[in-house]
Amino acid sequence: MSNSTDTPEVPRAEMETDIVCVGFGPAAGGFLTTLTRGLMNEDGTPAVESAAMPGMPPQVICYERADDIGFGVSGVVTRGRAIRASFPDLDLSQIPMAQEVTDEKVVYLGDPVGASRRPTAFRLADKALSRWMEDDAFVLPYVPPFLKKHPGMIFSIGQFNQWVGSNLMGTGLAQIWPGSPVAAPLMEGGAVRGVRMADQGVGKDGTLTPGSMPGMDMKAALTVVADGPVGPVGRHLDRELGLPEGKHQHEWAIGMKCVVDLPEGCDWQPGTVLHTIGYPEPEIFGFLYVYPGNVASLGIFVPSWFDNPVRTAYRYMQHWMLHPYLWKRLQGGTLRSWGAKSLQESGRRGEPFLCGDGFARIGEGSGSTNVLTGSGVDEAWATGVMLGEAVLELMKAGKPFTGENLEATYVARRRASWVEAEAKVAEKSRDGFVSSVVRGFIGMGLTGLTGGLLNMPGVPRKPQDRIPTIEDYYEGYIAQGEVREIRAECARQGKPLHDALMDRVGWPQIPLDGTLLVSHQDALLMGGKVQAAPGYADHVRFADPYTCEACRERVCIEACSGQAISVNPEGGAPLFDREKCVHCGACIWNCSKSRPRDKERTNVRFLAGSGGLHSVEN
Repeated sequence: MSNSTDTPEVPRAEMETDIVCVGFGPAAGGFLTTLTRGLMNEDGTPAVESAAMPGMPPQVICYERADDIGFGVSGVVTRGRAIRASFPDLDLSQIPMAQEVTDEKVVYLGDPVGASRRPTAFRLADKALSRWMEDDAFVLPYVPPFLKKHPGMIFSIGQFNQWVGSNLMGTGLAQIWPGSPVAAPLMEGGAVRGVRMADQGVGKDGTLTPGSMPGMDMKAALTVVADGPVGPVGRHLDRELGLPEGKHQHEWAIGMKCVVDLPEGCDWQPGTVLHTIGYPEPEIFGFLYVYPGNVASLGIFVPSWFDNPVRTAYRYMQHWMLHPYLWKRLQGGTLRSWGAKSLQESGRRGEPFLCGDGFARIGEGSGSTNVLTGSGVDEAWATGVMLGEAVLELMKAGKPFTGENLEATYVARRRASWVEAEAKVAEKSRDGFVSSVVRGFIGMGLTGLTGGLLNMPGVPRKPQDRIPTIEDYYEGYIAQGEVREIRAECARQGKPLHDALMDRVGWPQIPLDGTLLVSHQDALLMGGKVQAAPGYADHVRFADPYTCEACRERVCIEACSGQAISVNPEGGAPLFDREKCVHCGACIWNCSKSRPRDKERTNVRFLAGSGGLHSVEN
């Protein structure tokens, strides 16, 4: 039986269960909620019997890497169709930081500082809209139908996960184990027979010692892969099985956000939703959702088609917050929590093999995100519900979890669903961004307004094939000789390049106030509460140090959400500090170099690991 760990074969404990689920998020929540409701008869007897423990209901275990099931990262706005179908009597007041959408706006933000790299079309828009702008912003007269979430809901994914998890644990029919990173699937050919847990008590390089505890092998008839776009189990399956013909996973984004206590007198009411475009750079989208209690979740999305090799989501988020339209309502607020997450934005075109013998995939890692509407949580929940229904059907019919049976039940449901129909419409909606941000916006409008009949053409490229050199990106802004001087000075100080280069091209320094505008380091301490459990191997590795040695962009350092990757003063591969890692996975795609033996993937490896953010508000 093969596995993807770096350690030699050693004796390992084994355990049998019926169903093992990897990752606890909306997809797993939808799956486990649907499954557990069908496992018992009304008279309290099992509707189906466990193969692992005869006489008992099926044994279901869900492993979650984070140290708590509420440490998911995202503020969410969603139409919530699938979630409401699962909870017809849902009372949002029972979930902290949840609220119905009451007011939704799309806001075009002008450039108040003159440093944004705006193409001609945006400069013309700035001029044309200036007479109607207030605080350098123009509120669109309507929300495009494909973007509109009203009537819908906003919530904290952490609080929602806690609420769902508590309901599940209360049934006694599913176990959820946080703080339990899964290293790899257990495979026999193309079949999955369970999972292997991460080794504990090892060195940072993963070396086993006499005091180590090798990860247990959890055998299961069905492995449900719900570990998101950067999960080691899903990505291992992608490497082993490849992707279906015509599929790719070339489009990504980093979502960075914070939760803020709004100042007294702020006129944003609970249920307010803002979508922003245009600033700090035209490629960067912003969002803001207002919860009850004068609290808001806000942040930005930095996509892979933003070709800046020194993109830093944290500083760009602060410039976005300082835009006059936002700052007049945010000034005097207080940072409560902060976080970041990678988003796999290829959508349906990034769909992997959804099932095979002994496994099924659900959620974002299965390509369920709708890249036109910018929504994924409800879609992920829906895929979990569909798998739950399929699994109950197979169990009650006494049929095994073969690829053929899962295709006929789970995949058939998915192909007939609204998730699939809307994903088909959205499939080519972002192709225009391959050429330019203007063509990208035009393409999204065409797709949305014609129901997918018209699209802006373009062939998406791997992120590492898009990223230019620093010299090329700043050509016409900074002379190459000056770039060399800035690079040398930053190297001497052991600092990334982004602050020096942004200062040089006119971005003002952030006026840190210690409460809302805090340093990146303070965000890790105040708002991120980042921790890393001892005894696990480092989960970020660099496949080929010689490739790192020759790299001059070092985008992994510039884009690291938690400053966990830093310059190595001795050269070679960058340094990694897992005490700062928020497990966002941005380093996987924010790398400008492919692996020497695998051109599809970057030189960064992201393995199983523990720890990360410790905040249930994210």
